[in-house]
Amino acid sequence: MSSVPNCAKPDSWKRILARAELAKSRRDAGLAVPPDANARAPEATIGAHPGIDFAQVSLTAVLPHWPEEVRAVPNGILRSALFGVVQRGRRRYLHGVAIAALDGVAIRYKGERLDQCDLTVWQSVLHAVRHQRIGSHCKVASYTLLKLMGKTDSGKNRATLQACIERLVATALTVQQGRHTYIGSLIASAAKDESTRSWTIELDPRLSPLFCRDQFTQLEWAVRRELRGHQLAEWLHGFYATHAKPFGFRVETLRRLCGSEAEIRRFRQSLGLALAAVAEASKAHGEKFRYTISEDLVEVSKAGTASQQRHLARRAAKSPSRRSA
Repeated sequence: MSSVPNCAKPDSWKRILARAELAKSRRDAGLAVPPDANARAPEATIGAHPGIDFAQVSLTAVLPHWPEEVRAVPNGILRSALFGVVQRGRRRYLHGVAIAALDGVAIRYKGERLDQCDLTVWQSVLHAVRHQRIGSHCKVASYTLLKLMGKTDSGKNRATLQACIERLVATALTVQQGRHTYIGSLIASAAKDESTRSWTIELDPRLSPLFCRDQFTQLEWAVRRELRGHQLAEWLHGFYATHAKPFGFRVETLRRLCGSEAEIRRFRQSLGLALAAVAEASKAHGEKFRYTISEDLVEVSKAGTASQQRHLARRAAKSPSRRSA
């Protein structure tokens, strides 16, 4: 995927700010916000253009629009061990360590190790508040978040949700993805009304450049939901979803990137089962996912999303055409 965000052109900034101001004033007045009033400010927070107040842009930023049936996550997050494969009862505390990631992504992290359950909570929070301004106090009910996670509104699940949110608030990380580096936490702050069980969650608006075009992936939620409880399969689904046309990875490379602490022989066995689970869940929902494991090399073929196909087409168009022999 391209590492250069598709930021707004200078001549479009006045329109962006006008739509953002309209959206803000209508929200403050309790009125409905027209779809075209939600400025695509996430793509407008990088660069330097004269006469633009970037503090104002960040305060009116909203996440990109994505459909109800998907969950959006930055590519750099999915291509790393930040939300890794953590064995039950072995959640260690990491003190400012470098997290394994693909080339082009650099992550340093301080906090308890995060697993796939934490990722499900984070992407559910992003999904629930995606129509609200980043940086504002976003309101969302526990019931809504649990429903987005595919869980019932029970005491045990509410306790798990709160534990995950506490970890996400307590994180301290540096993420370099493309030209942008974010330093902060995954959730800036959170508060809960114990009587209504509703949450007030604040996201750092500086997260928004991680959601520029070609910088994030829309995960098919129906597939991931079927993989719930199988951490390695969930990680593989997210990792390969970021690739328009995956290339081969060695078993040891995948073990490192997912953060598994299993010894290589046991990991190889788990990997085969996890890939089979992803293939089966993908097929059940009309998604192509085929794989082969030859000696120590894993190769996957999948159908890219529409945006990934456009990315491949743009890359092919820029490549010099081969001369006829």
